[in-house]
Amino acid sequence: MNSQAVFQRYEIKYLLDRGQKEAVLAAMKPYMERDAYGRSTIRNIYYDTDNYRLARRSGEQPVYKEKLRVRSYGPAGPEDEVFVELKKKYRGVVYKRRIHIPEQAAMSYLAGKAGAPGRSQITEEIDYFLGFYRTLAPKVFLSYEREAYYTIEPGEFRVTFDENILWRETDLRLGKGIYGDSILKPGQTLLEIKTPGGIPLWMVKALSEAGIRKTSFSKYGNAYAEIYNRVKGELIYA
Repeated sequence: MNSQAVFQRYEIKYLLDRGQKEAVLAAMKPYMERDAYGRSTIRNIYYDTDNYRLARRSGEQPVYKEKLRVRSYGPAGPEDEVFVELKKKYRGVVYKRRIHIPEQAAMSYLAGKAGAPGRSQITEEIDYFLGFYRTLAPKVFLSYEREAYYTIEPGEFRVTFDENILWRETDLRLGKGIYGDSILKPGQTLLEIKTPGGIPLWMVKALSEAGIRKTSFSKYGNAYAEIYNRVKGELIYA
C-alpha cells in the first residue's frame, strides 16, 4: 500500500430507508462489486480548534471548507498503520491528501511532539494546516459500519453505504471500543457516491425510481450540532 495518496472527486450523499437501500443494491448488482474490505468498521478521530472553528465553518456551507482526521479500518494499536487525512472541498469537488503511518507516530505528529514522517507536498500541507489552526486537538471519535463497492467497468466510480454512525467526545483513541451516540435514525443508511465526473445512467434511474434525493450531510457536522445544542442548553439552564 502506498504511504501517501491524493484523491480528487465529487462525493454525493443520500439518506436511505431500508427499502431504498435494497432497491439501489439490486440496481448495482450487474455493474458493481464489493471491495476487498467487505463490511468494515471505520474509526475516525476528528481534529478541531478550541472553539470548533472547522465544524462551525462547515455548517455555514461555504464555497471552501476543510477538515483534518486520523482514520483506521479496525482497532489500531501504537504500531498499527493508520491514515492521517487532510480533506478539502471547493465548489463541490473533494480534494483529499493522506499519509499512512503508525498510530503512535500519527498522534505524536499531530500533537506537535514529533516532526512529519518524511517530507513531501502532503506533509507540507498538513504542517501548514497545523500552524494555521493553532489550537487543533482531537475533539470527536466517530465510527460507522461501511459496505464499499467499485465499478466493474474501468473507472473510479465508487459507492459506499454507512450505517450505525456513532460519535463520542471521550476515549479518543483508535484502539478503543465502538460506542457512542447515534447520528442516523433507526433503519437509515447514508449512501455516498464517489465519482471523478458524472453518475452512470443506470444509477440515476435507480435513484429516481426509488424516490431518492441528494442531501447535504456531514458526519462530523452532525456530531458538532449535538455538542452545540448540549452546551447551549447548559448555558440556558445554568
